[in-house]
Amino acid sequence: MKVCLFGAGGKVGSVLASTLEAAGHEVVDGRVEGPAGCDVAVDFTQPDAVLANATACLAAEVPLVVGTTGFDADALDRAAREAGVPCFYAPNFAVGAVLMMRFAEEAVRSFPRAEIVELHADTKVDAPSGTARATSERMGGVPIHSVRLPGLVAHQEVILGGPGETLTIRHDTTSRDAFVPGVLRAVEAVRTLPPGLTVGLDALL
Repeated sequence: MKVCLFGAGGKVGSVLASTLEAAGHEVVDGRVEGPAGCDVAVDFTQPDAVLANATACLAAEVPLVVGTTGFDADALDRAAREAGVPCFYAPNFAVGAVLMMRFAEEAVRSFPRAEIVELHADTKVDAPSGTARATSERMGGVPIHSVRLPGLVAHQEVILGGPGETLTIRHDTTSRDAFVPGVLRAVEAVRTLPPGLTVGLDALL
């Protein structure tokens, strides 16, 4: 497939460009060529750039996979439905992070209290992270604490407490390579999804 990559020069985008090509896809830089004539577009940019990139994709009827967090997902869903184009967004493309959210959702049923601590590099714009917000929603709205420090990549722990015990569920991303399998799966699947925005890697696993 011909893939339009927005954010090709970024930390995640630079990893994705080579792996998409290794998987047999042709990759073009979204900033230079735009989505016209592509089969799928992928966005790993900044929250304030997502909707503009999405508008270009929807106008060209190109399905979009979004890995950027902190944007207005409801606005993208409405626009994609109106355009009749499928789009996909995941707060986190690491399979381990998806499993962590599943386990936390199950565990909260058995503990009276729970809180989330998410830790990311100091360059991450949004706080709390999209993964933490999604986890909290699945757990009924538990509190989130955000840490931004140099040296971190992406880490999250869910701490559940009850009388005489605690349970910690933690996921650590030590390399952005962790996102690649999930993104490849989304790129291959997005064109089969219904118009509008499908959210979460769970939908593809």
